[in-house]
Amino acid sequence: MTKTHHPNDADEFQRLQAGLADQYRRVFSDRTATRTVLVVPSLTLDQDVMAKITGITHYEERMLCLLLLLRLPHTHVIFVTSQPVPPAIIDYYLQLLPGVPREHALRRLTMLCCYDGSPQPLTTKILERPRLMKRLREAIPGSSTAHMTCFNVTDLERRLAVQLGLPIYGCDPDLSDLGSKSGSREVFREAGLRVAEGFENLSDIDDVANALTELKQRNPALRRAVVKLNEGFSGDGNAILNFDGAPNGQALGGWIRQRLPHLNFAAPAMNVDDYTAKVDTMGAIVEEFIEGKVKRTPSSQFRIDPLDNLEAISTHDQVVDDQSGQIFLGCRFPADEAYRLDIQDQGLKVGEVLARRGVLGRFGVDFISVKEADGWRHYAIEINLRKGGTTHPFLMLQFLTDGSYDPSTGGFTTRAGKPCHYYASDNLESPAYKGLMPEDLIDIAVEHGFHFDEANQEGVVFHLIGALSEFGKLGVTCVAGSAEAAERLYLETVRVLDKEGQR
Repeated sequence: MTKTHHPNDADEFQRLQAGLADQYRRVFSDRTATRTVLVVPSLTLDQDVMAKITGITHYEERMLCLLLLLRLPHTHVIFVTSQPVPPAIIDYYLQLLPGVPREHALRRLTMLCCYDGSPQPLTTKILERPRLMKRLREAIPGSSTAHMTCFNVTDLERRLAVQLGLPIYGCDPDLSDLGSKSGSREVFREAGLRVAEGFENLSDIDDVANALTELKQRNPALRRAVVKLNEGFSGDGNAILNFDGAPNGQALGGWIRQRLPHLNFAAPAMNVDDYTAKVDTMGAIVEEFIEGKVKRTPSSQFRIDPLDNLEAISTHDQVVDDQSGQIFLGCRFPADEAYRLDIQDQGLKVGEVLARRGVLGRFGVDFISVKEADGWRHYAIEINLRKGGTTHPFLMLQFLTDGSYDPSTGGFTTRAGKPCHYYASDNLESPAYKGLMPEDLIDIAVEHGFHFDEANQEGVVFHLIGALSEFGKLGVTCVAGSAEAAERLYLETVRVLDKEGQR
């Protein structure tokens, strides 16, 4: 990932951020207020890791859910992408707007594009285009009622904010270490949460080997351990070491070093040389692999607003791959009733620590939860100081239903009091889907009756639509009145797409 650090950015950024509290008081709670939201959906993460994700160039589209901000009558949305978003996809989102004519919404939408499909972060592309920067400045009518929102905030997004004179509703990059794998473990301990046995702040592969050796020596019965890159994404920076056949005593360290080239990498295209280089660059942690016959991977999501208020906004059960159990595939909302309030309470303790450190915006706390005789045992795994895979489906649910989350129950209801659940995935993928155009997808949804129905507040909403034709990959959010109905709707959607893709 490209690092762009300008010495004066930090001071100017703090000045801009200081004005966000006043804007928040004046504008955010008033649906009729005039405002401008600049959406920069750059995945400013390690680009080598990103390149191993199928269709990653289209992941910017996940934030197209923010086009539904146009339901607010005097809101102007500016959305920047690497490559053009087809008009059919824009129309798809605009027709989801409740009670807002398409033409009215279009007058308040500015789509800008870099026409650059290279693997560098979108924010870098914007900064390298002075004429695009000029168009951005011209599209922002007044900075006192405008702000940026991003997938994650790094030095690059801070540089862009300073050049545009806008605050960001997101975390200062100077605090980003709090969301690294090592920083997460330190925050968890400060908050009093249970963590997996392990070691953080490992700087090279020798540190990793020594940590694995020490971990096994402390617990001779340990079957597996996980190595995690400090800035890994959706589990793609993880690797598992199996201790089957490991010797005892002094021979253990040598055995582990011989096994390192045979780590089971979560990212399919990863190899030991690339992984070793990433450890050298970003550091790593080593943790015991949490075993359990019944095991879940829930997460809780929160927001710290510009007035320093901490708010619980959702819980999810994450869906991970069967092979490694490390790769995020999708989620169920809300998390299981048996523990959703427990992980929310534990996440709030983390939020209190982060709020004291000055964190702003959305963040999530991931857990591994194991069912035991006396209930569920939760291990805090990771803090994400950014938007994540659970952000866009939950925002879509809020925008589509105008409903609300109840932190006392962990449930969500529409304005009419109807409960809502969803099953969402970023990884609905099949070779049979290749060649399907956005228009084909919309036709299929309407013909089979699972297009989102505003009247009964149920149905399917698609995202990552631009990845469909080339990569055969698609994202879905299936909304229904119960968890079982939402998953049935997902399975029916898959069945229909599989059938239609064969035609």
